Amino acid sequence: MESAKSNIHGYQNVIVMRHGDRLDNFEPLWTSTAARPWDPPLAQDGKTRAFRNGQRIRSQLGFPIHRVFVSPFLRCIQTASEVVAALSAVDFDPNAMSSRDVHSIDNTKIKVAIEFGLSEIPNPIFIKSEVAPKDGKFDFKISDLEAMFPEGTVDSNVDMIYKEVPEWGESAQAFEDRYYKTVKILAEKYPSENLLFVTHWGAVSVAFYNYFKDATKYVVDYCGSVEMRRQILNGDGFGKFEVVTSHGVSYKYTKIPVHDHVLVSQSPVEPVCV
Repeated sequence: MESAKSNIHGYQNVIVMRHGDRLDNFEPLWTSTAARPWDPPLAQDGKTRAFRNGQRIRSQLGFPIHRVFVSPFLRCIQTASEVVAALSAVDFDPNAMSSRDVHSIDNTKIKVAIEFGLSEIPNPIFIKSEVAPKDGKFDFKISDLEAMFPEGTVDSNVDMIYKEVPEWGESAQAFEDRYYKTVKILAEKYPSENLLFVTHWGAVSVAFYNYFKDATKYVVDYCGSVEMRRQILNGDGFGKFEVVTSHGVSYKYTKIPVHDHVLVSQSPVEPVCV
């Protein structure tokens, strides 16, 4: 993607987003017959929510998204596919509810790549032991997942930061380090482009809690996200990322959206356990 489209006003913008509503939370019996019970798809409401969030990003944030990186888990792939359709639609229809309402895509606007570093946390807290693969191996056919995106939007030349899903039993510190490293490396690889990461609760939490000390007070809704930015300095330097706002992140006990109260934090702290 040519750099002429990017580096808007000297800032790089990064959004870290959770996937949409997963089917097994609405149909608990789904896991009993599923071939891959650890990898649920989106419910229809989740697809609608993902698409509408793509429209919100397109119409309200004031900057374009150039690249999308996505976890290989099906719920994230389907979320990203809906978001990309909303972002790439030739005609913006505020009444559209899903990618099925998009009749024409401009596949030059945005590029997509799958990244194992954004995967779900493979431990029993996040994936129940009874539905996890018996051998602890999470297998994905990347070509089938790439085929779910609008034609021409996948960039197959992007090398993954992580070459496989972490082994079963990943620790809290390990997944924090993994999410942080993945976002940092990709942001530095594409400094003149605005990036969207479609991933899981844990990654959004790490991005948010890296700037706000108390990790116990917040919850991340489906398609909840944190928007960050940093200044691209003259030469090869970068400013520090700052949290600009959040969407779908609330105080745990009051349910009040955090973004109504926190606009910018410029004092990063070390990640804490989610």
